[in-house]
Amino acid sequence: MSSLYLTNIAPVDLADVVFEPKIEELINTFIAEYDASEVLAKYELPVSNKLFLYGASGCGKTMTAKALAKRLDKKIFIINLSSIVSSKLGETAKNLASLFNSVQHKKAVLFFDEFDSLGRIRDYDNQDSAEMKRIVNTILQLIDSFPADSILIGATNQIDLIDQALLRRFDMKIEFKNPSKEILDAYYDKLLAKYPKKYTEIKRIYSISFAEAKTVVLTGVKKNIIKAI
Repeated sequence: MSSLYLTNIAPVDLADVVFEPKIEELINTFIAEYDASEVLAKYELPVSNKLFLYGASGCGKTMTAKALAKRLDKKIFIINLSSIVSSKLGETAKNLASLFNSVQHKKAVLFFDEFDSLGRIRDYDNQDSAEMKRIVNTILQLIDSFPADSILIGATNQIDLIDQALLRRFDMKIEFKNPSKEILDAYYDKLLAKYPKKYTEIKRIYSISFAEAKTVVLTGVKKNIIKAI
């Protein structure tokens, strides 16, 4: 079963994630609901526990999932979809059911990266259409019965590939885009702050993702250190 997910994940502090203001507001709303869950329960109000992150690659979706897990004091399971999806009839649905059953009582965060891999299942070139329907129905049923004290997070770079019935199961959807110049400058400052000032003179590049900006910083700082030597 452990081959279906990763659990030994380095934690991320929410304060270390740089958000655009609109995204930060939505994330704070999600957290606020969770923090107020006991009060909301008294009025039989549901607490959002299914979050969908979509948009450009390298813009912080995975970091956000890790940071939410730490902020909410939950263990995170990063799902290995390459192990879930199988070419064998019946295996994918079986793997999904086994996965959810194994973690549903652990009050954890389940993070499905590349969630479009599940959406594409229906497009496989397979004559057994009943099998494809069975897989989609399995996903929908598992999401519908997902425990309220756990959190489900899906992420994709290609939201257009995902079935609308699946997307409707998520309480909140957040789009991630390449950060603005102002947000990237804040990110550059945060990354460079841990190095001696004499090594932090780098050429900042904009209109790129956080992941690409981090590479710019690491490459530039290393170059400056080597040059100084």
